[in-house]
Amino acid sequence: MIRDLIQLARPGHWIKNVVVFMPIVFGLSMTRPQAWVQAGITAVAFCLVSAFAYIINDVKDRKSDRQHPQKKLRPVACGKVGVAAAIIEAVALLAAGVCLASTVSVVLLLIVMLYVMLQLSYTLYFKQKALIDVICIALGFVLRTASGAVAIKVEISPWLFICMFTLCLFMGFCKRYSEVVTIPDKAVARNHRPTLIQYTPELLTHLITLSAGIAIIAFLLYGLSERTIAQFGTSYFIYTLPLVVYAVFRFAMLSMKGAYAEPTELILRDRPFQLTIVLWALLMLVFISYSKNIELWIQNLY
Repeated sequence: MIRDLIQLARPGHWIKNVVVFMPIVFGLSMTRPQAWVQAGITAVAFCLVSAFAYIINDVKDRKSDRQHPQKKLRPVACGKVGVAAAIIEAVALLAAGVCLASTVSVVLLLIVMLYVMLQLSYTLYFKQKALIDVICIALGFVLRTASGAVAIKVEISPWLFICMFTLCLFMGFCKRYSEVVTIPDKAVARNHRPTLIQYTPELLTHLITLSAGIAIIAFLLYGLSERTIAQFGTSYFIYTLPLVVYAVFRFAMLSMKGAYAEPTELILRDRPFQLTIVLWALLMLVFISYSKNIELWIQNLY
């Protein structure tokens, strides 16, 4: 029973909350121990409240999940955890997450509550609305990242919103495509998620292409903006473009093949994708920390 309750909280999906730590890097706060502590508390708070949202979603969708080849194994859908026990766990996790967020700041608490309301709205209503459903998912990631900036008291950059929102739109549409491929039967798809009938493979291909292009261009504009160059003293970020392009394209390729049921599964299991992300992160850290030394070294080569 304990194992099923843990599974119900989807700890494998908590990796999504790593975006909370992004403002530490891009806010030049890596040498501030207190920033890591505050961001860590924030990440745990989001793990707890996101688990609440997952459980409420599983309770509401328990009947339709039984029509899905993978989701039918979820604890509530398969009957291992009762509805009452699931709701009690969800409320306990929500209370713990809210209390934890309140120890950081009132503003963070407000963002966490806004995130909870967004997730409840998504589960109860917007999940049934094509396009809006994916927009809600993307906004959830924006709130996670913004919470990291609030927690460590750095400015929430407009680029944070633009890059995170467009990237998560892309990933959301990839997930929908994967679901369409996984459930080709329209009757089953309608029972599982009504919006899948509106998401045709042709439409999703266009949406994936468009959102991927916007996300990549947004990254380039961020790397070349005067604000970024002034903040970090370098425009070297754009030289990680090949890695960004490969990661985006591989994510799209595997999702459209239906190789993984969830984006989280792809991130946790696909070694080439993981290696690309690690290399990109390392290069970004090097450019942020040693850009001036790199420029001097290059100048000495001439």
